[in-house]
Amino acid sequence: MGVRDGQRFLIGPDGRPDLRVNACLGSAKWRNLAERTYRDYTYSVGVWLNYLLRVQVNWWDAVEDDAEEFLFWRVTDPANAERVQTNSFTRDLAGLKKFYRWMSRYGVANPFDDFDAPRAVRSEDVKWLDAGGYKRWLDLGIRGMDLSGRPDRWWRGRNEQRDVAFCDGLYGTGLRVSEWASVVLPELPPFDRRRGYYTVELADACAKGGYGHPYWMPRAVMKSLLSYGECARAAAVRRAQAAGRYERVPGLRLVLATAGTESVTFQGAHGGTETRPWNEVGPRTRLRLFRRTEQGLEPVALWLNEDGLPRDGRGWEHTFDVANERIENLGLEHFTCTAHMLRHSCALKWYAIGKLVYAARLGHLSEDEQRDFREQFGSVWHLVQTILGHRQVETTKSVYLEPFRTLEVEMLLAYAEGFPLGPFMAELLAGHPRVRTDPLAAAR
Repeated sequence: MGVRDGQRFLIGPDGRPDLRVNACLGSAKWRNLAERTYRDYTYSVGVWLNYLLRVQVNWWDAVEDDAEEFLFWRVTDPANAERVQTNSFTRDLAGLKKFYRWMSRYGVANPFDDFDAPRAVRSEDVKWLDAGGYKRWLDLGIRGMDLSGRPDRWWRGRNEQRDVAFCDGLYGTGLRVSEWASVVLPELPPFDRRRGYYTVELADACAKGGYGHPYWMPRAVMKSLLSYGECARAAAVRRAQAAGRYERVPGLRLVLATAGTESVTFQGAHGGTETRPWNEVGPRTRLRLFRRTEQGLEPVALWLNEDGLPRDGRGWEHTFDVANERIENLGLEHFTCTAHMLRHSCALKWYAIGKLVYAARLGHLSEDEQRDFREQFGSVWHLVQTILGHRQVETTKSVYLEPFRTLEVEMLLAYAEGFPLGPFMAELLAGHPRVRTDPLAAAR
């Protein structure tokens, strides 16, 4: 029928499929989307179709008024307990416009054609942790410490080493959670104790919008990954091998060879072999790749569940929810963190470092000379843009680094001499409504 493994499809409440809807989801235009976008757009179509069923409107008869009512229900309606932010609705809108453009071949009008979503004020949703706040959140929520900084004897965490390595990676590299969750073992660089940072490539197939880019991994993150790989991860693999769990993985693809970080050769889905650049191997395929070792089969994916099976990127949301709940139970209200907050916080950290470095290196230059330098090599904003992998520097300026937008360089210069970064950021950002610092520091 021309369908592919993993292709999404929808079935109506009467148990029957709408062949036009599923033809769209299986079309080349839909399949060529990035894996995450493909999943999100399909979910948006499903939400829209379910909404229309409740208001008794056929999707091929929907008009702009229906789209307006959908916006109200999705974002504003108090009766909807699962309302979303406007930026999530923007994603819905993009998927539904694409859906109806494809349906134009059936003479179906697009109710979203002239429809504009409300502008999402993203900066209002952005929160940051400074260095001290991140360490405190990690100790309390992930490592199982109590408020005095000692191990909590009631702590029953089972995946501490893995979760610490994952969070440190998000905070250290600035990657998105889906991107960091997609990393496989052959993509990790060899350890070199002389290096402070390792340059790694994010694959196009795993990056948001298909925009792969270099990222930089601190040595501390690399050491944390190696410890996880040699201890908790290795133990999970041995348990799974002893239970014969890997032999029962559906759709398993055996890796036959790897050419460093460049390409991988694995068994094809229908026999034979397939060689592809790592850059083109998406997250779903990576979860099914296994290699054969002397001890037996082993996943190529870096991050594993406790049972030894590859961890789906969506599972990390639960890790953060559990950590935040634990911290709240310890008596600290509103001291929460999400995976994306660590990306924001990485940006804030590097902006502060960049400002200090620029001040130290360019302080002797005149104003005109400093302007010439920025025109040739870029400003601190461009430094952070490169680290985060943004396509446009305005995204970096307007969303991720708002606490620093209105600060004068002279304020930072006052802290350039003799102050470590942690106390510098804690004092400078004290009282900022959206920067979370260590809530216990003042009590010490």
